[in-house]
Amino acid sequence: MNMTYKDFDRYLKDYPNKEGFFGPYGGQYLPDELVPAFKEIDDAYETICHSAKFINELRRIRKEFQGRPTPVYHCERLSNYLGKCQIYLKREDLNHTGAHKLNHCMGEGLLAKYMGKKKLIAETGAGQHGVALATAAAYFGLECDIYMGEVDIAKQAPNVTRMKLLGARVIPVSKGLKTLKEAVDAAFEAYLNEYKDAIYCIGSAVGPHPFPKMVRDFQSIVGIEAREQFLEMTGNLPDAIAACVGGGSNAIGLFVPFLGDPVDIYGVEPLGKGAKLGDNAASMTFGKPGILHGFQSYLLQDEDGNPAPVYSVASGLDYPSVGPEHAFLHDVGRINYVSVSDDEAMDAFYKLCRLEGIIPAVESSHALAYAIRYAKEHETGSILVNLSGRGDKDMDFVVEKFGLGNDDGILKEESAKEFVADKYGLGDSFKEI
Repeated sequence: MNMTYKDFDRYLKDYPNKEGFFGPYGGQYLPDELVPAFKEIDDAYETICHSAKFINELRRIRKEFQGRPTPVYHCERLSNYLGKCQIYLKREDLNHTGAHKLNHCMGEGLLAKYMGKKKLIAETGAGQHGVALATAAAYFGLECDIYMGEVDIAKQAPNVTRMKLLGARVIPVSKGLKTLKEAVDAAFEAYLNEYKDAIYCIGSAVGPHPFPKMVRDFQSIVGIEAREQFLEMTGNLPDAIAACVGGGSNAIGLFVPFLGDPVDIYGVEPLGKGAKLGDNAASMTFGKPGILHGFQSYLLQDEDGNPAPVYSVASGLDYPSVGPEHAFLHDVGRINYVSVSDDEAMDAFYKLCRLEGIIPAVESSHALAYAIRYAKEHETGSILVNLSGRGDKDMDFVVEKFGLGNDDGILKEESAKEFVADKYGLGDSFKEI
């Protein structure tokens, strides 16, 4: 079944179905003891998502606490450096806590408060979900446990400190590869023992129903705002939109409001070091249907059908599966899933720093890298990228591993100054700064 943008009039009413399936993907694959807990979450969400009181409170939080709406920004210097195709950014890095994650964490925290829960439990990879949930817990007066792989704790030290300052308990995970997949395993195990008093706030558009639906609904504010803002700025819709895809929360939030428009959509997966199993986390590109963490979707698997080891330079993208809605939209042909290597992502990271004065998250740099590729391949037009997070959390890791961006093949500081000076006629004095 192929679906074009004209087929999406009733999409949000039809998907997921009552059992939480997007076509063959999604659902609930749970231990028997957790089935009532997830039914309780589903019933509570279906009650309050249509409540004017809940909706108005969430709107107030977004405006007064999160600082929404976040702006759309035109990367004029980067665009002109590349050619004539124009690159725009939806600045989720300017959302409170520095990423899109707070959009669903505040919604999940409000839901937990409504349900009378005392604790929020979650996993985190890059740390942005952990920071966002710790923020929500502090806001609503709840306890908070965050499970994080030891490898990611070392890579994302600033975010670990933020979580602790906000009152969360950061629990190291030392099993397996000590990254995101293992953190999810540990958080699920903890929730199994505490579900009566806690709620597991999944960090992406993954997991058992109703979490993929809930996260999509909360994150759709990104695309709703971006669509309206882009139309106001330019009088047109973008020719294309792009977002990085690990679990897929920032991407689904941008994509869904554009599904019914004549816009090309690109989900950008981490190719990492290459196509070899274990060298990437591109589950849509190299995976096949399988079950992980209570839901069915595309899954990177070894020869025995077990979840394969994964890798990405971006801690928030190294997950062996992907949200079930992404799997469905891939199969029906509405979204194009592409991949970007570590090297491409880091080149994009430095280019945005030098030309636009914006330090992006390494995760978001994957989407930006694809936009750069797109701009080089298209003589005109426009592409809107979800800049899902800022790079404060990544700076120490990037500088230690890659330096300050003065290597061959990466936009050098002096070349950036010369380009800007020559392009805008600022004279030799600017080049000397």
